[in-house]
Amino acid sequence: MKGPPPPTTAPRRRPRALPTLLLGLSVALAGCASRLPATNAAAEVAVPTRWSEGGADQAQSPTSLVSWWQRFGDAQLSALIEDGLRHSPTVHAAVAALRQSRALADVARAGYSPNVTGSSSAQRSRTASAGTTNTFAVGLNASWEPDLFGATRAGVSAAEADARAAQMSLGNVQISLAAEIALAYIDLRDQQARLTIAERNLASQDDTLQITRWRQQAGLVSALDVEQAATSAEQTRAQVPVRQAARDQARHRLALLTGRAPGTLAALGNAPVPLPPDDLVMAFPADTLRQRPDVQQTEAQVRAAWARLVQADAARYPTFSLSGSLGLQALTLGGLTAGGALVRTLAAGLSLPIFDGGAINATVRAQQAAYEQARANHQSSVLTALQDVEDALVALQGDRARIGSLQAAASAAERADALARQQYQAGLIDFATVLTSQRTLLSAQDSAASVRASLANDHVALYKALGGGWAPTSADSDPATDASANANAGTVPGADAAPEPTAAIVATPISNAAAR
Repeated sequence: MKGPPPPTTAPRRRPRALPTLLLGLSVALAGCASRLPATNAAAEVAVPTRWSEGGADQAQSPTSLVSWWQRFGDAQLSALIEDGLRHSPTVHAAVAALRQSRALADVARAGYSPNVTGSSSAQRSRTASAGTTNTFAVGLNASWEPDLFGATRAGVSAAEADARAAQMSLGNVQISLAAEIALAYIDLRDQQARLTIAERNLASQDDTLQITRWRQQAGLVSALDVEQAATSAEQTRAQVPVRQAARDQARHRLALLTGRAPGTLAALGNAPVPLPPDDLVMAFPADTLRQRPDVQQTEAQVRAAWARLVQADAARYPTFSLSGSLGLQALTLGGLTAGGALVRTLAAGLSLPIFDGGAINATVRAQQAAYEQARANHQSSVLTALQDVEDALVALQGDRARIGSLQAAASAAERADALARQQYQAGLIDFATVLTSQRTLLSAQDSAASVRASLANDHVALYKALGGGWAPTSADSDPATDASANANAGTVPGADAAPEPTAAIVATPISNAAAR
């Protein structure tokens, strides 16, 4: 009897171990090209080499604007800004948001570590055949997912970028708050000055009205002159309560910005509108953009959006998990100390997405769109920052040209009014000339006061546009401490930029470092 025919194929080999199979599957999946772009660098935003308005002096270094309000030389303004930076609820909310973002970053970093939990249980069961049975168990359970495809790493990068954005948001809040306090203070001083002008002109017009009545009684003028003088005085008198209301509203707004209740600054006396010296040396446009926290905030948001895109793409690939437990299990509490009560388990798992109805692809597309939005927002913030500086420079230049002429006009109108009243008392001119001179004086003085306030506001707007009022500190510093320090030294929390690629601000070679 013939035996079985010889095998026509080689004997089947025993499959390799599970780790080898998992490794091969991982390599095969990793070989599939990612659908993400090769880099996350945003489209470059070209930045000019110098500001279009103002001259330059390369020999001078840019003026430090960390505590720009001190340049106004007004102790009350400095004290109000420092109080606001310490006590404003807006700053406190931004500090809390920063702490929250840092805590969430710590949560994300915890994904690198194994998860270990302790457990204990006691169970009592009864069956008809075996009767009552007790089971006691104590143990430790551990699990860990190795980050082979970078999902955890991308989540940490996103959380760290969010924390960076929160730091920049705090800086932007403090810059905006300091500017708003300065603007409210300038408005208060402006309303006080214009109220004084209205009251002074009203007193002069009342004197003229009295003189006109005397002249009427003497038969030198008609009742028409008296009525015209009364009309002019009452029109000016009507401006006084308007200026008083505007002054009080500015004081209320200033109190609110500094963390006080409205009405608590009623004792704040009169003072002129402060003006800083005209010796500001500006930084390059590119340096200004790096100084502005709102630009850095959108830059961090680009970085966070990119990391979330990477995290969403990593969901295409398998996830591995290792778990184990070590414990004691026995039928009695005393039996837990016996050697046979030891229970050990070790397990490895693999999860691979096969069909999800297109959810992963849709998530990747959504994150891609979010990333493109962040890039566009960053580019918009860069362009807006450039516009803010240029607009402030144009306004400053225009008000500087106006203030000299308006002050000269106010002085000339004051002299003309004095001459008109003298000549009217001497009977050399009619009352229409006096009436015209009074109206011209009030308008000229009011305009001169208004443009002085506008000039001060222009300086505040320029300092804010240049990113003045803050300085970055260490990434692990306490935000509340840094916020308090900013009230005294003009600093807010900041952090070094993350090393991952992000939106770029590009400037051509700079040949000029200063502009006035």
